[in-house]
Amino acid sequence: MATAPTASAPIAGLIDGHGRRIDYVRLSVTDRCNFRCSYCMAEDMTFLPRRDLLTLEELAELGRHFVRRGVKRIRLTGGEPLVRRGIGELAEALGGLRDEGLAELTMTTNGAALPKFARQLAAAGMRRTNVSLDTLDAGKFAAITRGGELARVLAGIDAAREAGLAVKINMVALKGVNDGEFADMLAWCGARGCDLSLIETMPLGEVSGSRSDTYLPLAAARAALEARYTLIPSTHRTGGPSRYCDVVETGARVGFIAPLSANFCSSCNRIRVSATGTVYGCLGHEQKVELREIMRMDDVERLDRALGSLLKGKPARHDFDIARAAPAVARHMSVTGG
Repeated sequence: MATAPTASAPIAGLIDGHGRRIDYVRLSVTDRCNFRCSYCMAEDMTFLPRRDLLTLEELAELGRHFVRRGVKRIRLTGGEPLVRRGIGELAEALGGLRDEGLAELTMTTNGAALPKFARQLAAAGMRRTNVSLDTLDAGKFAAITRGGELARVLAGIDAAREAGLAVKINMVALKGVNDGEFADMLAWCGARGCDLSLIETMPLGEVSGSRSDTYLPLAAARAALEARYTLIPSTHRTGGPSRYCDVVETGARVGFIAPLSANFCSSCNRIRVSATGTVYGCLGHEQKVELREIMRMDDVERLDRALGSLLKGKPARHDFDIARAAPAVARHMSVTGG
């Protein structure tokens, strides 16, 4: 955007209407995914036409503008970000923003394509990645993902670690599905030097079946872990909502992301950008602004006004209620970016 302020010009940080500083952007590059996880997507998804997506150049320029406005962390998301053509080059462009104030570039991925991309991501300056992995049982994995191959994901985790990327495993806690595997997953992570985050399932978009049937408050997951491990509360933070404990027996960490049972919205520091340039102030609300056409007008002042409008109206907290028949919002997680 040619009319961007010079580096020496004072630029206000991003502060929402509740006084929270926004320094973390989750930037979705696609709504497409090569898995169809049952708690995340409908079995038959309709994806956006590619012509509706921001170009890689627009995504990079938007990232640059956020950094100018004080954003310190950018996480690439999807869908599955590694299915977007040119993702490696986008990571390189965003990684170059470290000279302009970006502290960290990360990614959330299902890991299946990491053997192809891990070294390029590391060379771009990425130092860690989150990999979604809900079970170590190949049959369960295929059922949860509707056809995914566990071996491909495990190979991706190995490739990431070999490339020098720290790996954190994201495991959605599902009652009656993987609730007997938390301790074994923590042991597996500890043996490989990976941290683990357990996550409550969130009501986003219509899926087959009822999420309330598989919803598990993380207090139950923590109790299962404490029957086998010694967990000590940690001050470690990664910029996101996970609250960590050190695991005495393994030396690794386990985090808990409990948006339903232990709301953490008062400390929210993030906004989410969809692959089309729609920016959401909250994962659990439809409050948004549209930036795609503004980006294509090359109008920085209008871009900042739109962001100001979004931040002024950013909700104080999400509206998740697992017992409600309809999901909090109609869009699926893959549209917003996790």
